[in-house]
Amino acid sequence: MPAYKDADTGKWFVKFYCKNWKGENKQIKKRGFETKRAALEYERNYKIREEGDLDMPFGEFFKLYQEDMEVRLKHNTWLSKEHVVRTKILPFFKDMKMNEISPKDIVKWQNEMMSYKDEKGKAYSECYRKTMHNQLSCIFNHACRFYGLKENPARKAGSMGKEKNKEMLFWTKEEYNKFSEAVMDKPQAYYAFELLYWCGIRCGECLSLTMEDFNLDEGTLRINKSYQRLEGKDVITTPKTAKSNRVIKIPDFLVEEMQEYFSMLYGYKPTDRIFPFTKSFLHHEMDRGSRIAGVKRIRVHDLRHSHVSLLIQLGFSAVAIADRVGHESIVITYRYAHLFPSEQTAMADKLNMQKGELTDEC
Repeated sequence: MPAYKDADTGKWFVKFYCKNWKGENKQIKKRGFETKRAALEYERNYKIREEGDLDMPFGEFFKLYQEDMEVRLKHNTWLSKEHVVRTKILPFFKDMKMNEISPKDIVKWQNEMMSYKDEKGKAYSECYRKTMHNQLSCIFNHACRFYGLKENPARKAGSMGKEKNKEMLFWTKEEYNKFSEAVMDKPQAYYAFELLYWCGIRCGECLSLTMEDFNLDEGTLRINKSYQRLEGKDVITTPKTAKSNRVIKIPDFLVEEMQEYFSMLYGYKPTDRIFPFTKSFLHHEMDRGSRIAGVKRIRVHDLRHSHVSLLIQLGFSAVAIADRVGHESIVITYRYAHLFPSEQTAMADKLNMQKGELTDEC
């Protein structure tokens, strides 16, 4: 495995042949290494990755994992996963060989994560500890499924942390009305909040909306995309789940409000975003409006919870609500089970009637 020194730059490069997935020999050339050792290490690791040999370091396998998985995940999902791996996992495991990492190594890493404190003395939350462990376990699962690793040491070591369901905060209709009056002085914020509260759409869905998505004659709104700000760029993606693609009816007063808003959008194309700002703007307006209105501060996403709460109060079923808000499974809707009115008394009354009918027949 020779390495060569570039006379012009003084840096090292490697040139070698390697078989691709088709079994064909292809030439690989890589320049810019500071040392001969680094150049040869690159060649060795490249060949190991191509062959899927788990004698490779964890850091090299993560590159292979990235090649396999990045194209299968939404960009924002991958960025979140990659951040956890690069900042919390790679510093510990990067140079350890995949086939030599043991449950004992996992426990040692867990102990480091559990004892970590930032400059303010704050530890990682239980939920974040579980997230870190899950990301590590996913990588080993991938190695087991596709590259012949015998067992997942992260699974054998056991998890750390625990999931914590975030508290579902919501506004009553009266609280929301006070808030909406407080932000009326900023039309863009006001109309965005109207859609979030009265339609129960997600923030990313709201920020991706264009005039094309509204059929004001029919009183419908189409949800088929989502907006995010990623790496300093505006990105439009598919919605969160397949069930999120939906068309919902909007109330007549909201149809009139959107007609008013569209009349203010001079020079807008039907395909332009009608809310040309990011989620941080809405966060700021939530702070401002809550303070002025004198109502408790909730998150932007809690407006979605508020919509579901209102629909439950109005007597709609979990199935109908799940269809409107785009829940992937009705199980998600049943997380609001404590808000649904108890039907126990009505059930007992119905059963009493059945018993009475049987007695009458006798």
